Amino acid sequence: FTQGRGTINVIVDGINVGAQSYWNAEATMLLHCRGALIMTPQGSMLLTGKRALEYAGSVAAEDNNGIGGFERVMGPNGEAQYFAPDLTAAYRLLFRHLALTCRAPGEERSRRLSSSDPIDRDVTRSPYCADGASGDYRTVGEIFDEATNPGRKRPFEIRPVMRAVLDQDVEPLERWASWQGAESAVVWEGRLGGDPVCCIGIESRPIPRRGDAPADGPDHWTSGTLFPLSSRKVARAISAASGARPVVVLANLSGFDGSPDSLRNLQLEHGAEIGRAVVNFDGPFVFCVVSRYHGGAYVVFSRALNASVGAFALDGSFASVIGGGPAAAVVFPGLVRRRADADPEVLAARKAYEGARLSSRNAAADAYERLLKEARGRAQSAVAREFDAVHSVERAYRVGSLDAVISPSTLRPRLVARIRG
Repeated sequence: FTQGRGTINVIVDGINVGAQSYWNAEATMLLHCRGALIMTPQGSMLLTGKRALEYAGSVAAEDNNGIGGFERVMGPNGEAQYFAPDLTAAYRLLFRHLALTCRAPGEERSRRLSSSDPIDRDVTRSPYCADGASGDYRTVGEIFDEATNPGRKRPFEIRPVMRAVLDQDVEPLERWASWQGAESAVVWEGRLGGDPVCCIGIESRPIPRRGDAPADGPDHWTSGTLFPLSSRKVARAISAASGARPVVVLANLSGFDGSPDSLRNLQLEHGAEIGRAVVNFDGPFVFCVVSRYHGGAYVVFSRALNASVGAFALDGSFASVIGGGPAAAVVFPGLVRRRADADPEVLAARKAYEGARLSSRNAAADAYERLLKEARGRAQSAVAREFDAVHSVERAYRVGSLDAVISPSTLRPRLVARIRG
């Protein structure tokens, strides 16, 4: 039923054991599933109850909620999508979810409703701190302003941008908000120009990692980066929206984390699932670069995978296979070294070192090494700037990687026009 695009929504308000828990999983947890799973504090999903586990000598917890409740297990592992404080609130939440996602039989996608929010509203004027976002931006527009965010390198929270883009008269629903390890991706069900959309944002600030971080992995979730579980969250969101409503991705995306920890935790597999979800996606799909766009993002969000993918970028964004900083350090180290060696201060210090007497040779060597290090830093920064200047979004547009480069003030009307075809 679910593989035929059927939708099953589940509310867990009591103890589910064994086959019932597996039924919930088959209905809502697999990558192709569209339905929501909502849990209350009384709900738990178990394979074996507490007393049976203890009788068998297996590991249990202090109660059934500790084994399969939302707070400690099903929310953090992403298998439960929403939390409600009681059954009444769970039904209210379900009907809000249905209002944003449900597709009536015989209709191509979720139904458009009228919206009092003007389609041509300028998102740059929206307040940045409306949701208590951290940072010293006053408006969303300051994120895209070269004067307040030079080079688009300062961190920012993606939720204020998502809220500015979506219709203001409909409160969006965040899906998988408690998924631990997937925090670098944000999934909202909302409306854009009255049309239901799945809006996916990639966080643009470092996020502290909960729990102990392994020695071969990051101690925080890096800005603009997808990790194994955030990759899986994105793939699930795209698959759930396929054939029902458009997807809008707002991305400052440098690529996928390649640490040993991430690769051990199936980064390749989960990242590839995004590519598969894009290939199989049915309906309008818009990928919009709001800051930077590098690396593996080119692979999984490519128009070569699906002709319905529209790719935009905001003015002043950057697009390349690798960012300017890494390019200067890894791809062009020879150029950096040659420029540093030719620096006049370095040449003078080298000459002074070579002509120094034995008593002052150590001091001259120290001065030479210090100046050489400073010159290499300046040269690396200069090469990075030159690389970014060449690999602008305008160049990406000229070579066909983007459909258009747009002004931030026209973001809403351009997105609405694209999802309506």
